[in-house]
Amino acid sequence: MQTGAVPMIDGARQTQLVRMVRQDCGSCHGIQLTGGLGPALTRDRMVEIPVDNLIAVIYQGRPGTAMPGWKSMLSEADATWIAHQLQAGLPLEAGKKAQP
Repeated sequence: MQTGAVPMIDGARQTQLVRMVRQDCGSCHGIQLTGGLGPALTRDRMVEIPVDNLIAVIYQGRPGTAMPGWKSMLSEADATWIAHQLQAGLPLEAGKKAQP
């Protein structure tokens, strides 16, 4: 799996990926990604984890836990883009406002 620079992902796909993380990942990691069944996916927590590790967990999952691998739905470039976005602070879905 390659890492390094943030891959070029077109705007429509970026919108889909943000929605997927906010909706699908949020079902376990909390709607605000501040933790739930799974740990928080906040920027403060994500910057402490090497990007290669994040990519591997997104793409391959964590055996023995509730964290599935998403490789059947994501390309490696998608997983890499998501990992970098988590470390930068994942944007909200278009048209959504932050909840207090």
